[in-house]
Amino acid sequence: MQAFTLLTSLVAPLDRANVDTDAIIPKQFLKSIKRAGFGPYLFDEWRYLDRGEPDMDCTHRLLNKDFVLNKPQYKGSEILLTRENFGCGSSREHAPWALADFGFRAIIAPSFADIFYNNCFKNGLLPIPLATEVVDSLFNELTEGYTLTVDLNTQKIITPNNREISFDVDENRKYRLLNGLDDIGLSLQHTDKIRGYEAERAKRAPWLFVDY
Repeated sequence: MQAFTLLTSLVAPLDRANVDTDAIIPKQFLKSIKRAGFGPYLFDEWRYLDRGEPDMDCTHRLLNKDFVLNKPQYKGSEILLTRENFGCGSSREHAPWALADFGFRAIIAPSFADIFYNNCFKNGLLPIPLATEVVDSLFNELTEGYTLTVDLNTQKIITPNNREISFDVDENRKYRLLNGLDDIGLSLQHTDKIRGYEAERAKRAPWLFVDY
């Protein structure tokens, strides 16, 4: 998993509340569990004028030119600014997979659905809940070319006019993001202990380790 330390990026504004996971990645794409390749289908029903299907080549699909992520001034944005209750609905982990595969590294909103919020940290995304009035102020400031800097180490967001906005994050989740550790990576930090346990277990119960 890619580590998250310091990010300076264009901001894409998605001015919608209660964006559910079926809007983030529609249900027909849940057949795959590869964790990669979902970026072209992010917000599929909003980005395109036709219906997307798994493994479809999106290169020549009809774009909804009014949708924010199709506007050239937001191309390459790694920070998504949105409204309350982002990621509500079903608990599909494909939602953060699609956001990360598209290129987003951080999401700023007044609130997130709990399961989506937890899944973000497991997939290298930093969800940042801020007070509604602070999010409102960011939307009001946002103009073409608007960038923010997110410093996870200091837990601050720096705006173009050098305003600093502090945010909270659980220390364990912060550690994992700073070091690029998902659940498997966290376990692999204890490889020596795991191997030692397996060796001892093999001595005490050798029949469990016989190849048939």
